[in-house]
Amino acid sequence: MRIVIVNIEALRYAQAVSRTKSFSAAARAYGVTQPALSNGVARLEEELGIKLFDRSPRGVKPSAHGARILPLIDDVLDDLDTLLAETQRLARPVTEAIRMGVSPLIGADLVARTFQAARGLTRPRDLVLREGDLEPLTSDLQAGRLDIVLVPAVAGMPTFRHRVIAREPVVVIDPAASGDDSPVELKAVADAAYILGPSTCGLTTFTTELFQSDDLALRTYPGEAASFRAVDEWAAIGLGAALLPRSKITHEHTSCRPLLQAGKPVEIAYEAVWDCDTPLGADLEELVTALTAAGEAPAPQVGSAPATQ
Repeated sequence: MRIVIVNIEALRYAQAVSRTKSFSAAARAYGVTQPALSNGVARLEEELGIKLFDRSPRGVKPSAHGARILPLIDDVLDDLDTLLAETQRLARPVTEAIRMGVSPLIGADLVARTFQAARGLTRPRDLVLREGDLEPLTSDLQAGRLDIVLVPAVAGMPTFRHRVIAREPVVVIDPAASGDDSPVELKAVADAAYILGPSTCGLTTFTTELFQSDDLALRTYPGEAASFRAVDEWAAIGLGAALLPRSKITHEHTSCRPLLQAGKPVEIAYEAVWDCDTPLGADLEELVTALTAAGEAPAPQVGSAPATQ
């Protein structure tokens, strides 16, 4: 029997490549050089005796064997992180509140659900809440100034735990399609000029990646909105088209249509990102598990009236 000794860091490298679909992006997100990451994955493939990834000019994708093994690697690392978090909790018991950062795109209903979940933990905890844009939130998480963040699932942080806790449908606002509120394919509205803001709350990144996933060119309005709220307002006065989560529509629009991609509703996912290797790791794991079990955050039904401010 051949004894396989697997390096845990190499497993994390493979997980990072699987999530980012790029060796260079995985290396940047993980904070190592690309040769170091590539060599680590190559040694892992040699130890396992199988090829995990197929590489081509179009990018990286799991091999036939990798498609079966990579989810198992995720499971192994999840179990390992849970083990480390629990040992940290037992070795260094703490009583601090959980410091949570949230993106402006995270709705009040999801925040309220998180407060309820924190009070229902095995060891009930308070939450200290901070709203901010993606870059300062992720920087504070990496520096240990935050324990967990709730953000759109667009930021690459492969060294941290990620779990999608809610999804909601995306709508397209297109003043040129006046009076039409029927579902529409992304390709059918790709020629509109879209209002974008800075890539701070995640909405612009989501929109850009959505168009790229369909090999579509993204035409943009020449100005720049300061926030998703301004995107909603500017679309309402006809400056251009916009993509927004359904719950973020607060203005009346002549056309607000559910967005489809290949016949399926386009959704934006929100995820929790946290580090298990802290004294609060076990509590954070329990908190996120409770949020996931509670199901997706409720979203307004298609065709319902927009919320008012």
